[in-house]
Amino acid sequence: MNHGFFTIISREEFVGLLKGFSPLAPETKSLTRASGRVLADDIIAKHDWPLLDRSCMDGFAVNARDIFGATESNPGYLECVAALPIDKMPEIELNPGECARIATGGVLPNGADSVVMVEHTQTMEANTDMGTIEIRKSAAPGENVMQRGEDAKNGAVALAAGTIIRPQEIGLAAALGFEEISLCRRPRVGILSTGDELIEIEEIPKPGQVRDVNSLTIAALVKQANGKPTRYGIIKDDLESLSRALKKAIEDNDMVLLSGGSSIGVRDLTVQAIESMKNAEILAHGVALSPGKPTILGRVADKPVLGLPGQVTSALVVMHVLILPLIRHLQGDDKGFTAMNRTKRKAELARNVASKPGREDYIRIKLEERDGQLPLAHPVLGKSGLLRTIVQAQGLAAIPADSEGLYHGELIDVWII
Repeated sequence: MNHGFFTIISREEFVGLLKGFSPLAPETKSLTRASGRVLADDIIAKHDWPLLDRSCMDGFAVNARDIFGATESNPGYLECVAALPIDKMPEIELNPGECARIATGGVLPNGADSVVMVEHTQTMEANTDMGTIEIRKSAAPGENVMQRGEDAKNGAVALAAGTIIRPQEIGLAAALGFEEISLCRRPRVGILSTGDELIEIEEIPKPGQVRDVNSLTIAALVKQANGKPTRYGIIKDDLESLSRALKKAIEDNDMVLLSGGSSIGVRDLTVQAIESMKNAEILAHGVALSPGKPTILGRVADKPVLGLPGQVTSALVVMHVLILPLIRHLQGDDKGFTAMNRTKRKAELARNVASKPGREDYIRIKLEERDGQLPLAHPVLGKSGLLRTIVQAQGLAAIPADSEGLYHGELIDVWII
C-alpha cells in the first residue's frame, strides 16, 4: 500500500491518539525500588503519624499559658521537674509553673502543649539540668511540636494514586510501615534501527554508511523517562527481516520504536511491516511538527508502535515532544503530556527566527548566561541530520503552528533537555 503525507495531523491530534493507550497494569515493589515510579493505588495510613505529640527541638516542654509574654527583658521562670528519655513514654504530668527537659523526637508529657528551644532558656542553678529555668521567649500552643496525626491520620489517604514517588514519599511510606507499595509498571520499550546504510559503532564506515547512533540515544532517553529499553540491533531494509524483528519486539515489550523508514521511498517499509502484524492498524502517518514530520503511529494488539525519522535530530525532537510523554503516560503519570511537566527557563531571544505556518516548529536553543538578566537564547540552526545542533543546544523553543516566527528580544520559554 502506498502511504503518503495526505493525512498529516496536528501535534494535539497526535497526542490525543497517544492518550488512547491505557496505562500499564500495576505491580507490587519494595520501597527500595520505588523512586521515580508512579503510585498505582492510594496508600492508606494504618495508624496516626506521629503516633503522639512529639518535640521538633531540643528544649523544654511547657504549657504555653505559663510563659505568656515572656521576653529577654521580661523572662518567665519555671521549675524543671524531669529530663524526659526519648525512647519512653513520659511518666509525669506537668503542673502549672513546671516544665520538663525534652530532646528532639521526645513525647510531650501530659500538661504540656509546646516546646521552648533551649537557645531561649537559661538554667539558673549550676551543675544541674533541673531546678529553675529562665524562659526568654513565649510560645504558642503547638509551637515546636509535631502533633499526633499531623503527617497522616489513621484510615486517611496518606499518598494518593498517581503520585510520583520521590525520596520524601518513600520516607512517609516507610514511617507508616509500608515495606512494599503498588506501582504502575515501567514500560518495556523495544528499539529497532532500520536501514541498509547502518553499521555497528565499532565498525569503520565506508562511503554511504553511518554508525547506528539513534538506537543508543533513544535508549538513553527512554531510561530518563523511567522506561526499560531493549535494543534489537540493526535491521536491513527488507520486509521479511523487518517484520520478523518487529514481531519479536512487540511480543517482548509494551511499545516499540522503529528508527528510520518513516518517510516516503521504496526502502521505507515501516508502514508495511506494521500492517503485516496481527490486529494492526496505522493511526497516523505524518504530524505537523518540525523536525519530525514523517512520524508514524501504529497500534498492534493494543500496543503503540512508532516509526521515528531516521535523521538523528528529528528523532530526538520527536522523542522529547511525543514519545517521552507517552512513556510517562503508560506508567500512570496523568500529567505526562502536559507542558507543565517540562523543566523550562525564561530567556530573551537573541535574533529573529522564521517559521512556516501550519506546523509546530521546535528550534534548538543555546543559552548565554548574563549577570542580573535573563539569559540570551541563541538559536542553533542546522540540518536535522547533524548532531552538532542538538549537542550544542541546552533546550528547545516551540514556535506555534499559527505563527510565522519569533522576534529578536522576545521573551520565550526554553524547554531544558
